[in-house]
Amino acid sequence: MFGLALAAPPGPMNAVIAEESVVHGWSSGFRAGLGAMSADAVFFVLSLVGVVAFVDQFPTVRGVMVGVGGLLMLYFAYGAARELGETFEPSDEAAADGGETGAGFRKAFLLAITNPYQILFWLTIGVALLESGRFDVLAQTPYVGGDLAGALVVEKGSPALIAGFFGGILMWITGFPAALVTAERRVEAFAPAVTALSALVLAGFGVLFLADAAGTLL
Repeated sequence: MFGLALAAPPGPMNAVIAEESVVHGWSSGFRAGLGAMSADAVFFVLSLVGVVAFVDQFPTVRGVMVGVGGLLMLYFAYGAARELGETFEPSDEAAADGGETGAGFRKAFLLAITNPYQILFWLTIGVALLESGRFDVLAQTPYVGGDLAGALVVEKGSPALIAGFFGGILMWITGFPAALVTAERRVEAFAPAVTALSALVLAGFGVLFLADAAGTLL
């Protein structure tokens, strides 16, 4: 529940997963999801050694990271817009060298590693997941956490919580691309619609991140 609650809400990561799934197929969408999950694994390790807290102490460093993330989102939004005419089937060239699937992993990883929301999550939760006590899972859900506070409270201090967290993310990045590809096969116009929406989401978050970075740096 913890992993699914954090992975499922709409945002730049799911926009990349959706675009890769309908344009290049399930495996590309899954690998994009692995890219985002790999960034969470990196943040978890960095939280253990205190690097995430270090970033929070220096607003300039955080502002630069957020600015880079905003520029990347705008760049990938442009790339998504260029793919509006493509289907979910990978091209012959992509199938030959695996470039498209690798690109999805890199895109999601780069966006996740510069995502201030994920940095903030690991800064506020981080190693606290392994400390004894109680944890309000749904209160951490992006955008709607305040309305869900108290609905699902679990005991902390167990490796099972960390395993469940990453297990929930793995379930999402497996099932979400599969559902999109299935829908695309049944509705011909689905792929362009999802790709267009992905481009809009990435562009919107890109502008938001650049505004955040400008406010921090200026």
